[in-house]
Parts: sequence; C-alpha cells; structure tokens
Amino acid sequence: MGVDGSAAFRYTRLMNSDAPLSDQAAVDTIRALSMDAVQKANSGHPGTPMSLAPLGWTLYSKVMRFDPARPDWAGRDRFVLSCGHASMLQYALLHLGGFDLSVDDIKAFRQWHSKTPGHPENFETPGIETTTGPLGQGVGNAVGMAMAAEHLAARFGGELFDQRIWCIASDGDLMEGVASEAASIAGHLGLGRLTVFWDDNSITIDGRTDIAFTEDVVARFASYGWHTLSVDDGNDMAALEAAAKAALADPRPTFVRVKTIIGFPAPNKQDTPKAHGSPLGDDEIAATKAAMGWTLPPFEVPPEVTAMRAQLQEQGAKLRAEWEKKLTASPHRAAIEGALSGALPELSLPAFEASEKGMATRAASGKVIMALSEQLEGLVGGSADLTGSNKTAITGGSFTREQSDVPRTAHWGVREHGMGAAINGMALFGGLRPFGATFLIFSDYCRPSIRLAALMKLPVMYVFSHDSIGLGEDGPTHQPVEQLAALRAIPGFAVFRPADANEVRECWKAMVGLEGPSCIVTTRQSVPTLDRTAFASEAGVHRGAYAVRDDEGAEVVLIGTGSELQLAVAAGERLASEGKKVRVVSVPCWQLFDAQDLAYREALIPANLPAVVVEAGIRQGWDRYVGPRSAFVTLEHFGASASYETLYEEFGITADAVYERAKALLG
Repeated sequence: MGVDGSAAFRYTRLMNSDAPLSDQAAVDTIRALSMDAVQKANSGHPGTPMSLAPLGWTLYSKVMRFDPARPDWAGRDRFVLSCGHASMLQYALLHLGGFDLSVDDIKAFRQWHSKTPGHPENFETPGIETTTGPLGQGVGNAVGMAMAAEHLAARFGGELFDQRIWCIASDGDLMEGVASEAASIAGHLGLGRLTVFWDDNSITIDGRTDIAFTEDVVARFASYGWHTLSVDDGNDMAALEAAAKAALADPRPTFVRVKTIIGFPAPNKQDTPKAHGSPLGDDEIAATKAAMGWTLPPFEVPPEVTAMRAQLQEQGAKLRAEWEKKLTASPHRAAIEGALSGALPELSLPAFEASEKGMATRAASGKVIMALSEQLEGLVGGSADLTGSNKTAITGGSFTREQSDVPRTAHWGVREHGMGAAINGMALFGGLRPFGATFLIFSDYCRPSIRLAALMKLPVMYVFSHDSIGLGEDGPTHQPVEQLAALRAIPGFAVFRPADANEVRECWKAMVGLEGPSCIVTTRQSVPTLDRTAFASEAGVHRGAYAVRDDEGAEVVLIGTGSELQLAVAAGERLASEGKKVRVVSVPCWQLFDAQDLAYREALIPANLPAVVVEAGIRQGWDRYVGPRSAFVTLEHFGASASYETLYEEFGITADAVYERAKALLG
C-alpha cells in the first residue's frame, strides 16, 4: 500500500523541509545512485538507502569527523551500518564524502572483485568500519567500539580519544537477540559515546512489521538506561541534526527513533515490501525521478554535489591535522602509536614443572593470562559470568558506569552473543587485544561473531573451558561433543587445544601473535604435565602438530589432542614395552599444522603408517590427516551425567582402547 496523500512528509522537491538546495541535491543523488546501482546489478535493496538518504547525509556532512584521504585515521568517528543490506546508502555516502570510491565502483555494485559488494565489507572498501549483514551484529560491534574508546580515553586521555560511534539499525536488527544483549550492556555501562538511529519503516520481507514486532522499542531502550529521542519525519534534516547534537550533549548512550517510509519517494512501491529486496524496475525509477525533479542520466552526480565532496575532503584533512598536532604534543605519543600498531613486547610467561598429577589446563591458562595482562596493557576482555570457572582474571579496573581506573575487565553477564559482537567491535576500533570467555558448549552462542571475526581477520581471542565430557556431572547439556569440529570448520579461525600446562603457554604465545581470531580450549580436570626431558619440547606447538615421542623406525602413529594426549602417551609406552616402535603426535592446532609445508606434514603422519586418533569429541575432520589404515577413539554421541572418570571408562575413551586399536592395525 502506498503512502496516504496526507502523510506528514509526502515528497515534493520544493516543499521538502527547509533543507538547503545543495543538501537536498546530495540526498537526491544518494537516492538516484541507489536506484541505478541496484537496477544495473538486477540485485539488491534500494528502498532503505532511499529512505535513509537524509539521515546518512546529515551524519556525513554535518556531524561525523573523518578524513576520506585517511580512512584509518585513529581520531575519526566510527559509522556502523548495522542493516548491511542497505549497503548502497553507505557506498553513495562514501563517494559523496570524498573517499576512494568512484562512480565506476558504484556501477560495479555486487559484481566480481568490486569495491561495492552486496553487503559492506571492511576489507574490500575504504571507509567501511565493519563487515555487516547478519542483522544485529553491527549494533554489537558499535557497543564494543564505544567500550574500546572508553578504555583508550582512560589510558591516554580524552583529548585524543573522544571519538563518537554512530550506528544505523533496522527493524530486523532490533528483533535480533544479539542487539538486545549488546544494548543492555551499553545501557548498564552508560556508554555515552554511542548513538543508534533506528530506521522505523514498519516493513519486513514478509510484510508489515506488526505481524511479528509490536513492542514499544523506544521504551525498551529507555529501560536499558538509554537516552531516547524521536524524529517523526525522516526527511527533516534539521531535526535529524538536532537529534545528533542532543546525543552529543547527553552522557548516556542515545537511541533515536527515525520514522521513515521505505522506498520513498517511489510513487507505487514506497511503504511496501516490494521496495525492500529487489530492483524497483525501469518504469518505477523513471516515475520516482520525475517526482524528484531529477533529469540527469543514470549515475551522474550534479556539480554542486561534487563541490561539496571537495569541501568534505578539505575539512577532513584539517580535522586530522589538528588531531595529529595534539598527538605529537602528547606525552603518551610513543605508547599510543605502539598500541595502534599492535606491536608486541618480549613476553615472559610462566613455565610449569613436570608432574604426573599435573593441573587443569584452564588453571594453567589462568596463570598465563594474568602474566600476559601485566605485560600487554591492551589485553582487555572478560567472561560471560564464568570468570572463576574460565580462569580469566586480569589486572586493572573493570568497565563500569563511573570509571576510576583504566577499564580492562568486561563483566559481560550471561550474554555470550553480545560479548562476541562487542569484542569484534573492540578489535575493529584498534589499540586493544580483546578476548571473551565461556564454556566450550556455549561457543555455539558466539559462533556468528566468530565467523565474522574470521571473515574480517580480527585478532580477537576466546577462552573456552570445560572442553569435553571431562567436565563430568553437569551432563550432556554442558558436555561439548561436536563443538571442536564445528569451530575447526570455520576458515581462518585457529582452534588451540593444549595437552598440558606448558602447551598452554605456547598456545597463548601463538594466539597473541596471530593476525586473525583464535580460541584456546581448556580442561576442567587435571592432566599430567609432561616431562620435557623425556618428551619433545612444547615449542612444537607453533607448528600445529609435533611428535612428543618418536621412536626410530616408527611402525604406528598415535595422535592425541588436549586431555586425550595422555592416553596416546600411555598406549605408546605399553606398545613400546612389547617392542613396537611408536610415534606419539600432539595436534594442538589444525590451522597451524595446515600452514606447514607438505614435506613436514607427510613426514609427521605418513599415509603408509597405521594411525590411531583419540579425542573426546566427534571424529569429523580427522580423516584428512591419516591414511587408509586408521582407527578412531572418539565420541559419536552425547555425554551423560557422572564423574569424568566414569564417563571416559564407560564411553571407551581410554589408553587401553588406543592400545587395542593400534594392536589390531599392526595385525
């Protein structure tokens, strides 16, 4: 259904608010480029970029600080388009804002190797802060960015780190639970740097939002502790600018409801799902441009808008020069530049004595984390209400509403979704090395954020404890079976499962040096700390897999990981006592092993040797590393509630089982 003729902001160029003609020309340009690009690609979402053009232009031309010549300038404000399907809005804004994004790039919208993919990707397009598309994630990223800014301001001073985070979210974003979790965190912490504009257009793919979404969204955000505002006319740029300035003046995070009409001013498809996810069509575009008074050919930008582009470039260069002058004068300059570069100091981490009793790898991880936090000021993060269980305490203050110390510990509460999205935002902001923590079973709640971290190659880290049936009595709802395989399946995500305390240390060394995301998976129960005078050095962790025992002329390879390496070691000793030549291989990280040269991989686990793999999880994925004469001591079903000793015995994940499989393979 189209918009009623009495609608408060029915479009005509001459009657549209009091916006200067140059600003209105820019808004019209955004609308025209959005229609043209989606039509040329025969794919995309034109309606939201059209209706949000006034808001986007207001932010880029009158509110935000940025330098298009240096999209990575640390002093810039951050802009997050959480509703990434409206990517043409951002591409048009980047072009008009003076960034390195040409009209030809816009013509290549959604095409192979273009700078204008279907959803914003920060590794493809200059000026894109984060990859968005999965709804709600951008809101969480924006919250993390605001937290990072608070940390850096407390650490280095607010004169240099006074950045604002501006986010546009759709109805769909605010239906997703991840956005609710992140918004709750932001309200609790009083993140006054953050402003979220809600595009209240009442349309989803299935129809009007009231078929599924009737809550009072503004009241919800008010209940979180946000400052809330409403702009009833999404074309009123003066009201939009006033709302942004009101957000700047309030110490709370600000939520602005902006009432828009999707597809506006398309005469036949506005305010309908038809304007959402498909091209308008040549006839509707022609009718829309006629209503706008737009007579230029497709993809042409008016001269007055091109002139404003140059003005924004000049303004951005001036803002950056002023900030860099402050940086030069700052006593923290070297520390700031070091933090922003991600440079690591020489690390001194604890070593652990050999012990048959050993310790839980989560306990060893806790000791390493504490040592890291004393040497890496940018190490920031926390646990989803499991700090004592995950062993993730670090030095420094906590994120609170009133900061009295440099905040480093984030108390996420039971909000794994929000935690994952926020630590991505922290890494995107720069200057920090963030981590999040929970039980391995709840990594499923973090998975969408982990996937995006891998896509963007963000150096975020996760601490996942209670890694197997070894957690015991909590039972199958808490015992991870398929989670290791699921995480290892994510391209670019390094999963570390250390076998003893000293492997834990080396895993952390590897993780903090990676450019992309990673996790360490640790045990609840104690495992032996190997005597490295009798077994190979734990430095082999950095190759992803290595032989901890390697008899000359090995006849069989026993492969273990994490808490099950001890089973392979014990089985190997029994076989050796019978005169067999054994190689025992620890595989703490598939991704690092896959990165080794073929000669090393084939020599370590030769395809012509029988091999036994032992891991307290599903077999999936292990076949890739072994030859046809192989056996698997794995877990292909859910766990049960009992002591971990009982579970390992009853489910047959034992040194005896490894030994028997090896004997059978040896014939």
